[in-house]
Amino acid sequence: MWPKIATIRFEIQDNALPQPVHDPSAVTLVGGGIVSRRDLDLSLSLAPRLVAADGGANRVAALGHLPEQVIGDLDSIAPDLRTRLGDRVLHVPEQDSTDLDKCLSRIRAPFVLGLGFDGARLDHTLAAMTSLTRHGSARVLLLAAEDIVFLAPPRLHLGLDVGERVSLFPMGQVAGRSTGLHWPIEGIPFLPEALVGTSNRASAPEVTLHSDRPAMLVLLERARLTDALRAVLAVPDWHKSL
Repeated sequence: MWPKIATIRFEIQDNALPQPVHDPSAVTLVGGGIVSRRDLDLSLSLAPRLVAADGGANRVAALGHLPEQVIGDLDSIAPDLRTRLGDRVLHVPEQDSTDLDKCLSRIRAPFVLGLGFDGARLDHTLAAMTSLTRHGSARVLLLAAEDIVFLAPPRLHLGLDVGERVSLFPMGQVAGRSTGLHWPIEGIPFLPEALVGTSNRASAPEVTLHSDRPAMLVLLERARLTDALRAVLAVPDWHKSL
């Protein structure tokens, strides 16, 4: 389980699943990449608690918000904003993890929606994808420029339109099985340096995925944010089985 930080102390209630998509205890986590007002408003409508990863505080302040908490090594937050936020700022000086890692290891929430972790720099984008796998959490969904991305839980059921893109990208060796995909994945040894599953598509109105270990990222069109969120919240005890 994730350790706690001073002001973010929200418990995951598995016995209440499936939960509504909007949850007053869920967290919008903002990084230092590009974040639009529209995307921030959308995320806050679903996950109202606002947390920034270091320089993400500059982004949300520019959009008229102040985060409840800022977490990171604090090499990017504007000095005057850091002073203004006072004890809302949690300094984690070690350099062996990214600011996203620092946040995910300290937030406990029903789910986390991440913004600003793609687009600005490719190395930051790749690091964010690694963080999803490292923390083994399908309840962290990142909004990218064209996609949403999250770690596949052991089993996942998605309602999609026939022909809709379903990209699967392994972050390590992983296998599984599927129904409702144009190219089924059963029997395929996925590896990032060998076989990946980008640009697959739905061949039926319901797609099911089963993964044998927490190493497969699922990328869907951004319009599927609430559907994907409902799907991962409907998997009881997924974090205990990883």
